[in-house]
Amino acid sequence: MDPASDSRSDAAADRPVVRLRPKANARAIRHGFPWVYADELVLDRRTKALAPGTMARLEDAERRPLGTAALTPASRIPARLLDRDPEAVIDRAWLTGRIARALALRERLYRAPFYRLVHAEGDGLPGLVIDRFGAAAVIQPNAAWADRLLPEIVAALIEVTGARTIVKNGQGRARAAEGLPEETVVLQGAAEAPVAVAMNGATYMADLTGGQKTGLYYDQRDTHAFAARLVAGRADARVLDVFSHVGGFSLAALAAGAGHALAVDGSEPALALARQGAEATGAAGRFETRRQDAFAALEALGGEGARFDLVVCDPPAFVPSKQALEQGLRAYERVARLAAPLVAPGGFLVLCSCSHAADLARFRTACGRGIGRAGRRGQLIHTGFAGSDHPSLPELGETAYLKALTFRLDG
Repeated sequence: MDPASDSRSDAAADRPVVRLRPKANARAIRHGFPWVYADELVLDRRTKALAPGTMARLEDAERRPLGTAALTPASRIPARLLDRDPEAVIDRAWLTGRIARALALRERLYRAPFYRLVHAEGDGLPGLVIDRFGAAAVIQPNAAWADRLLPEIVAALIEVTGARTIVKNGQGRARAAEGLPEETVVLQGAAEAPVAVAMNGATYMADLTGGQKTGLYYDQRDTHAFAARLVAGRADARVLDVFSHVGGFSLAALAAGAGHALAVDGSEPALALARQGAEATGAAGRFETRRQDAFAALEALGGEGARFDLVVCDPPAFVPSKQALEQGLRAYERVARLAAPLVAPGGFLVLCSCSHAADLARFRTACGRGIGRAGRRGQLIHTGFAGSDHPSLPELGETAYLKALTFRLDG
């Protein structure tokens, strides 16, 4: 029997029971924390033998029910709470309800259907991410249960949104941690050409099958808009967008009226999409790209004496885990130290982190230290977070992963 049909036959009465250890924090789970770590769960031989993605009845050490959990016994997070009802049936109807609830929020927030539709734990679907691109959607099943129930997720998504093209993006560390293979597959329709996405007055080109993540970073939408305001209507303003991907900050700034933007990235395919976006935005003549390692580019631009009115650095996660915290913070400090000299007197520096393991206070300290080591002084004028289509779960800090600090630098 294939995994999908096996999951559909799951009945609450037949589910295995898994229990917390006596010292586990059952109260946190009752108050909304959705994860059970490996040292909190009784992982006996029977539990370890359960297939990844199995639904189970989760109980505390006193055998009181906590809800319905999805299991991945070999993971550092072997149980994820899906529903507080221990008898809940996790099927297409259940999924349709959760996705419809997520859609209702986005339709209040945005006029056009371009946004993160499902933000994993933040939308009550742990380990599942869905980004919407009009009639297309990209699914990231980052937990074993979501991978196992993918046919039902697709059916529910089509029912709720009417999506005609659906892509499975099975890349990244999260899937590896769940023991899932890396693969990108078009499950429905066709995704042969980049999708044009209008945001903040600019047009971005999203490659749904070959680009990074799902093809576009919706989470920075609000910070793109804030940064663009700093150079809006200034035909003399110069913008540097480092780790630019498809031109997130630079295209928004150009659309707002900045005079020139330079996008730096190590990926030529990403820069090609950025150039297409600049053309679609009507700003190709004011847009330049540079394919180079970001640190090397910052050092080279400093050696050239280049100065910009707005400098943005939006790197990948330098702190993928708590074990990498100190090394990652040093990398953020180095970015700030190299970027600060490139900011013209009275100009602005935007420094970003998508590392959930580096909290805001530590990231802010690292950035301030780097700016100081560059011989500059800065006013912190804005702290940005992921947009409203990335709802966070108050009990789970990892869902509020994105930080963006904007400094105004003196002479």
